Amino acid sequence: MDRLDAMQLFVRVAELGSFAAAAQQIGVARSVVTRQIAGLETHLGIKLMVRSTRRLALTSAGTAYLEKCRVILNLVEAAETGVAEERQTPRGSIRISLPLSYGLKRLAPLLLDFSRRYPEVVLDMDYSDRRINLIEEGIDLAVRVTRQLDAGDVARRIGSSHMMVLAAPAYLSRHGAPRHPAELAHHLCLGYTNAGSATVWQFIVDGQLENFQVRSHLNANNGDVLTEAAAQGLGITCQPDFIAEDFLASGRVVKVLDDFPSPELGIYAMLPSNRHVPHRVRVLMDTLAEQLAQRSATNNSLRSDDNR
Repeated sequence: MDRLDAMQLFVRVAELGSFAAAAQQIGVARSVVTRQIAGLETHLGIKLMVRSTRRLALTSAGTAYLEKCRVILNLVEAAETGVAEERQTPRGSIRISLPLSYGLKRLAPLLLDFSRRYPEVVLDMDYSDRRINLIEEGIDLAVRVTRQLDAGDVARRIGSSHMMVLAAPAYLSRHGAPRHPAELAHHLCLGYTNAGSATVWQFIVDGQLENFQVRSHLNANNGDVLTEAAAQGLGITCQPDFIAEDFLASGRVVKVLDDFPSPELGIYAMLPSNRHVPHRVRVLMDTLAEQLAQRSATNNSLRSDDNR
């Protein structure tokens, strides 16, 4: 193993905090990783890691070496990428994490088109609403739908989504339509559990963001399920436009409380915070941002035509 390979392996082990996890990620036996790190420590003449009861811990020398390794590896990748970009089309693998509903409805067609355009890029797509650690799981790019990013997130905004309050006509004929968000407390609501509290919904009232307590009798971590429940007359739900649009088009649900918007959701491309962004990943980000912007412009134009 050459010096750069040893540095890359050390960084991977340090970030994952485990010889076994690093071995599994790169597809070798744990003993191979242990032996290579031991050889690196012998070469350097210092102890880089110590084992605790639960995970590996870096020594002070290991922490300093880790930061220097990251700088060196990023410079090497940036230099190689810069040369390659001038003569190569994107190639290599991209592990991408995608939210389930938005990923299937909006991103899957774009990713399949990207794969046709760039056949030398291998896309490994993971569709899940689970929040993940990009570094620990070896993800190159994640798309996240959220109102607010966490501190330290490395992200590029590539789109947006609007929330809608939805109910079936049959439900409204039985229970009446709420005319103000405060009236939701007297209705059966369907709560989304992946966005904080399922029983507190936010609306903008007179220009101010306000929280409203709702009575949620059916909860799920998937918006399609909740919108289907609403379409069957089980209650009122608040869902993003990319989930609502098909149900609205079929007439199975209608919008309520349209005069009280919910905060906009941002669509973000999330990147690991510890590495140079490869050319293939930047091309994919640019493609998604461009295609989503074109879709948004088309939808805005259609809405303008409808309002004439």
